[in-house]
Amino acid sequence: MSYPGYPPTGYPPFPGYPPAGQESSFPPSGQYPYPSGFPPMGGGAYPQVPSSGYPGAGGYPAPGGYPAPGGYPGAPQPGGAPSYPGVPPGQGFGVPPGGAGFSGYPQPPSQSYGGGPAQVPLPGGFPGGQMPSQYPGGQPTYPSQHFGRPRQGDHLRPRIRYQPGQHSKTPVSTKPATVTQVTQGTIRPAANFDAIRDAEILRKAMKGFGTDEQAIVDVVANRSNDQRQKIKAAFKTSYGKDLIKDLKSELSGNMEELILALFMPPTYYDAWSLRKAMQGAGTQERVLIEILCTRTNQEIREIVRCYQSEFGRDLEKDIRSDTSGHFERLLVSMCQGNRDENQSINHQMAQEDAQRLYQAGEGRLGTDESCFNMILATRSFPQLRATMEAYSRMANRDLLSSVSREFSGYVESGLKTILQCALNRPAFFAERLYYAMKGAGTDDSTLVRIVVTRSEIDLVQIKQMFAQMYQKTLGTMIAGDTSGDYRRLLLAIVGQ
Repeated sequence: MSYPGYPPTGYPPFPGYPPAGQESSFPPSGQYPYPSGFPPMGGGAYPQVPSSGYPGAGGYPAPGGYPAPGGYPGAPQPGGAPSYPGVPPGQGFGVPPGGAGFSGYPQPPSQSYGGGPAQVPLPGGFPGGQMPSQYPGGQPTYPSQHFGRPRQGDHLRPRIRYQPGQHSKTPVSTKPATVTQVTQGTIRPAANFDAIRDAEILRKAMKGFGTDEQAIVDVVANRSNDQRQKIKAAFKTSYGKDLIKDLKSELSGNMEELILALFMPPTYYDAWSLRKAMQGAGTQERVLIEILCTRTNQEIREIVRCYQSEFGRDLEKDIRSDTSGHFERLLVSMCQGNRDENQSINHQMAQEDAQRLYQAGEGRLGTDESCFNMILATRSFPQLRATMEAYSRMANRDLLSSVSREFSGYVESGLKTILQCALNRPAFFAERLYYAMKGAGTDDSTLVRIVVTRSEIDLVQIKQMFAQMYQKTLGTMIAGDTSGDYRRLLLAIVGQ
C-alpha cells in the first residue's frame, strides 16, 4: 500500500471527486440484470464484515483507531500558523510528526494525471484563499497538519490569534480558487478495445473442464468499467448466455465477489452495497458511512435514483428504519446530495463557523449536535478545510480532536469521515484499507469495495498515502493477506 512517485513531503487536500469525465452514471431502470444474476441481497456469496478484521464495531476502527489527534494528513496545526509547502520548518511552522505511523514519509517526485505537474499561480497568494491540490514543481512539506504556501510578505505581517468570542476581520474571498485537481486511477480504458474478442476469451476460459482464471484476470483487470459493460453485452449477443451467471458458476468465494463487483456499474455497486448493508438482521453502519459521507452530490443523487429503480425502495426511508438519533440525521442529510460544491472560500464564514462549532462543543456543557450536523453536512470541502484551520487557531485544538471528545459511536465516525475527506480523501481510504487487513483476519468486503470503487478515480493517490502513513506498500499488505487468483486479481487492479 505504498505510493511510489509521491510528492516529497506529503499529499495535499483534495477539493472533490471524481475528476472531470469520471462522473458515475447508471443505465435507466430495468437495464440492470444484477438482481437476478448476482448473489441475493440477503447474503449469498458476499461474506459479512468480520468483527475481528477491523477494530471497533462492524469491522471499522474504534475512535482510537484513527491516527492520533493532529496526526491526520492535512489537518491544521492547533494554536499556530499553518506550515506551507516548500518552506523549511522553523519557528512558527510545523515539522513532520515523529509519532508511530507517521514518521519517515517517503519523498518521491510529484505526479499528475495525463501530463505534467499542475500549475498553480503562486505570487501574491492563492486566489480566493484556496490551497492547491498539487504542488507545482516545488518539494512540499508533509507535516500532518499543514495547508499551503505562505503569501508574499507574510513574514512582515503581525500574526493574529483569535480567541472564542472575538470576531474575524479577515476579508471575504469570493473569487474562485485557481486549482488543478490531480487524481489518477490505476485502471484506464484499454487501447484497441474489442468487446467481441474479449467475450470470446472469457468464453474459452470457462468452457470445458476447469477454468482458466488467469485469462479472466488478464481481461477484467485491464478494462475500464464501461468496457466491461460492453463485454457483458457482447457475450450475450454472441453466445446467448449471461456472462454473470457463467462467471458465478465457475468461481467462488472472494474471487467471485471481486469479479462480480468489477462487472457492476459503479452507481449500481454503491446502491447494491447500501441495500446489502441494511438488509437482514443488523446493519453495517460503516458501509453506510463510507459511501454516503465520501461521494459527490451527483454520485449520491444517482445512487438514490438507482436504489429506487432497481430495488423498488426509498433509500432515505431505509436509513430511517435502520438507524436512529443523531447518526440517522447525519445520514439523511448526506443522502440529499446538497452539499455546497463551490470551490471558493469565505474566510469570514470559516471564522464564524469555527466559533459556532466551539460554542456548540468545547465552549459549553453538553453538545449542540445539530450545529455540527448543519455545518459539516452543508459546507464545501474547501470551506471546511478553512474552518478547521480557523478552529485550530481559535481553540488551540484541532476539530477532529474536538469531535472525538464531544461525540461517540457511529455519529462520531460519520462526522470524522467528512472532516477527513475534506482534508485528504485518499488518506481516508488508505486508512480504511489498512484496518481492513490489519490483525487477525481480513475484511474482504471492505477491501474489495474500496479497491473496485476507487480503481478509476484516485487509487494511485491512495497507494501513495498508504505508503506514507504505514511505511509499507498497499501491494505488499494485500499479498500478505490474500492468496490464489483472488490475490493475483487484486494486485493486478492495484497495479502491483
